[in-house]
Amino acid sequence: MRNLNVIKYTAIALLPLFFASNASAAKMDPTLERALVKICVAAASDKPVKLKNAISNYNLTEYQVALNLMCNNVDVISFAEQHDATKTASRLQNSIGQVSIIDVASIAKVNVNF
Repeated sequence: MRNLNVIKYTAIALLPLFFASNASAAKMDPTLERALVKICVAAASDKPVKLKNAISNYNLTEYQVALNLMCNNVDVISFAEQHDATKTASRLQNSIGQVSIIDVASIAKVNVNF
């Protein structure tokens, strides 16, 4: 149990470093690499339950995975879409949140008569 906690906290602490660095520049811990590969495989499987279980097994969130994980030099959402995994891709996309652009100038309309 102690080893699992050590792996979990190490993975969470080092996750940003591995995603920010170039794959050829740094060697990745084999345990962490296996975990991330399992998440990539789950994302490509188009089974949201499998993806959720893979992410939660390593105490990550869908938000962290969607923003940081790269599978085959492509972000995980695009990777899932390339493998026709629309369910898992939309689940990861929804975890990021909705973004909308509002044109503030068009909200307040003023009518002027000359």
